[in-house]
Amino acid sequence: MRRADRLMALIQHLRDGALHKAADLAAATDVSLRTIYRDMDTLAASGVPIEGERGIGYRVTAAITLPPLNLTMTEVEALHIGLLAVGQNGDAELSSAARTLSAKLDAVMPEDRSRAPSGYGFAIYPFADAARGFQYLPMIRQAIRARQKLKLTMHGSDQTVRPLQLDYWGRLWTCVVWNEKIRDFAELRVDQITALKTLPSLFVDEAGKSLADFNTR
Repeated sequence: MRRADRLMALIQHLRDGALHKAADLAAATDVSLRTIYRDMDTLAASGVPIEGERGIGYRVTAAITLPPLNLTMTEVEALHIGLLAVGQNGDAELSSAARTLSAKLDAVMPEDRSRAPSGYGFAIYPFADAARGFQYLPMIRQAIRARQKLKLTMHGSDQTVRPLQLDYWGRLWTCVVWNEKIRDFAELRVDQITALKTLPSLFVDEAGKSLADFNTR
């Protein structure tokens, strides 16, 4: 398993909010304890909101706060897209300002809460290319609201999906979908989407294909 894929798998194990022992995570991903410790450090450095320590266990916390503000998922999305756009601007001064603003946002995050993204929109390894998917977030969010099917390309393969929910993991965005090709649920990394098209066909909740069904699996 590639390291990036293993890190994504670890996020999936931790996303239930429960405390997971490092030994159990190591067994689930078929690596050593030392590797798990390194992976946890990498995920935390990449902004995934992880709590825990060696010998006790790890869990992902859901709260994303910026005192005295409580950020919604849409507001976090807006921060990502906005800072990314400014950061890639040809104006060196504006680009620098976007990065310093990112650092200031990190600095005011409370230490006793979940770790906030380190540098909104400026990811570090292994999710350094996560910004590529930011352009698709508005389209996906609109399709979820409109219950509209999407045709997307990932890893060179086209697939038609029913988008159900966007999730945020410290700069890494995933989308829960019902994949009509494999006829099953999937959680897709938005940064791995290379093409996206909104289809005219709509969908309605069907038994076994809804977000509620996914959440009760």
